[in-house]
Amino acid sequence: MLRIAMLTLALGLVSTAVQAADAPANAPASGFDAELAKKTGADEHGMRSYVLVILKTGPKRMPDGAGRDAMFAGHFVNMERLAKEGKMALAGPFAKDPDGWRGLFLFAVQGIDDAKALTETDPVIVNGEMVAEYHAWYGSAATMLIPELHEKLQPPAKE
Repeated sequence: MLRIAMLTLALGLVSTAVQAADAPANAPASGFDAELAKKTGADEHGMRSYVLVILKTGPKRMPDGAGRDAMFAGHFVNMERLAKEGKMALAGPFAKDPDGWRGLFLFAVQGIDDAKALTETDPVIVNGEMVAEYHAWYGSAATMLIPELHEKLQPPAKE
């Protein structure tokens, strides 16, 4: 439980940093942007509902080789698709963890059932490489800007 609390705190800090980075330098103190609030799904507090998905080591490790490579390639394609659809606000791996925590998804959906439906499309879940744990989370709507900002930070792939 402490780990979830620390993760929630970290996500809150990231959201605050995103808000600060996106604000114009000469913005007035109120700085409210109705268009941005609408774009990010913000409520009257500048917040929105999410579902935090913790990905943990599953019961079936895919053996090294082409099958495993294809599974993880599909995992990355799936995350990119969900981010472009505006359903995934954040995703990423954890450092090697003795408790089997592998990564997280943060979905901009109304409930856990919606998050389960999205998670079940991922090859690492389908193949049993990972299992998912779901937590409702209420956080800054600015988190929705992370995928857009990330694209600006990621250089084009080398050919």
